[in-house]
Amino acid sequence: MGAERYIGVPERRARLALRQRLARQARAGTPEEVADALVALHGTDPATVYLAVGARLADPAKTVDETGRALYEDRSLVRMHGMRHTVFVFPTGLTAVVHASTGLAVAARERAALLKDMAAGGAPDAAWLKEVEESTLAALARRGQATAAELAQDEPRLREQFVYAAGKSYEGLHTVSTRLLKVLGVEGKVVRGRPLGSWTSSQFRWAVAPEHPELDAAEAQAELLGRWLAACGPATEADLKWWTGWRVTDVRRALAACGARPVTLDEGPGFVAGEDVDPVSAPDEPWAALLPGLDPTAMGWQQRDWYLAPELRPQLFDRSGNVGPTVWWNGRVIGGWAQRPDGEITWRILDEEGVGREARTAIETAAERLSGWLGTTRITPRFRTPLEKELATG
Repeated sequence: MGAERYIGVPERRARLALRQRLARQARAGTPEEVADALVALHGTDPATVYLAVGARLADPAKTVDETGRALYEDRSLVRMHGMRHTVFVFPTGLTAVVHASTGLAVAARERAALLKDMAAGGAPDAAWLKEVEESTLAALARRGQATAAELAQDEPRLREQFVYAAGKSYEGLHTVSTRLLKVLGVEGKVVRGRPLGSWTSSQFRWAVAPEHPELDAAEAQAELLGRWLAACGPATEADLKWWTGWRVTDVRRALAACGARPVTLDEGPGFVAGEDVDPVSAPDEPWAALLPGLDPTAMGWQQRDWYLAPELRPQLFDRSGNVGPTVWWNGRVIGGWAQRPDGEITWRILDEEGVGREARTAIETAAERLSGWLGTTRITPRFRTPLEKELATG
């Protein structure tokens, strides 16, 4: 067996540009192509989904209509809980894989925690909760999509409250509807539906999840890891453990099962998908991009020094580790951007190395491209970072 191939930073950035659909030659035609290429779009902030898609479409003017169509009409994309108990948008065909590989373990913990908290708070037992659950799902099926308040009209027991953490400093009242719908979400029984307002709204309806087969957990983990490596590889074991939220034993088993190939990175040992060992050349031309807070590329790896200098992080991340809006030039983060109240897209370069007139012109073009399809819409990231707040109010 030959020596493991070394993949350096230039090639990793070339792979990122092409696989993450950021270079102009790699831009996608539809939101489904974007989601399939990236495996998952962060969905905690609803605006992130649209902004991440718009940054990667050949025709960004289609962003809002086409993403809404995919999510709420064709249901070719689904917003649901996934890795690390985080809300993502997945291709519908991948929901069974995500559910079996990741959701089942989280769901078991969430249901057990709910039953424990209800018992401690003096609420009814598991049999009662099961009745409420079945009635709620039936009501949701009749309505098609509904808010928690609307479902409580059909199933009044959803309004029941119980005391959480009695006697502690964070004691509070929990409503059955809030906790139960969250559990049903991680169990893959319900998904997020249409927002109550515009596409930027955080208020949403619920919908019954698309039917999907029950898969073997180990096989699903191997498939998910193989897909992610094809989109984001090479990656270290630490990257894979962080992205999936799995135990290291699960990651190692899935690496072996999906036929991942070892490579050498600057950080040490890494992995690529089994057939993805050939060198990848840089895009045909330099590229710039303005990516939103929580973008799946910026958040894709735990070890980020190869595309984001450590000294930039205090300005670009919040205290919980959520990345804000970022400015990219040729595969690395060089600054951040924000939208001011009047709609202007403003940006600042924090890392000047290798950034000349060509880069500034490309960034300005990307800002105009973003402003063009946003129109009168105003965006405020859900997780605000120091630089974003400064630029937005400056």
